Amino acid sequence: MAPTDAETQRKIVNRLKRAQGQLAAVIAAVEGGGDCRAVVTQLSAVSSALDKAGFQIIASAMKDCVVDPSAEGESGDNTEGLSLAELEKLFLSLA
Repeated sequence: MAPTDAETQRKIVNRLKRAQGQLAAVIAAVEGGGDCRAVVTQLSAVSSALDKAGFQIIASAMKDCVVDPSAEGESGDNTEGLSLAELEKLFLSLA
């Protein structure tokens, strides 16, 4: 993951941990034959939390990881960060 400020990283980790707890509740409800409506509602919450974390990670990458294509090395490769095309591909993978 991209280097981010500590507050942003804390928010992302908290969101992911919340999603982890929600997913555990979904699994327990499915295993225990829980109410379909409650399971779907909880599953929707997990999905939303993961989406938000993903978008937050991408937004952070937009600040921290995007590199200037003109800064590429002579070999044309760039290991310092993400190109705009790579960032777009990551962003669209969340859609």
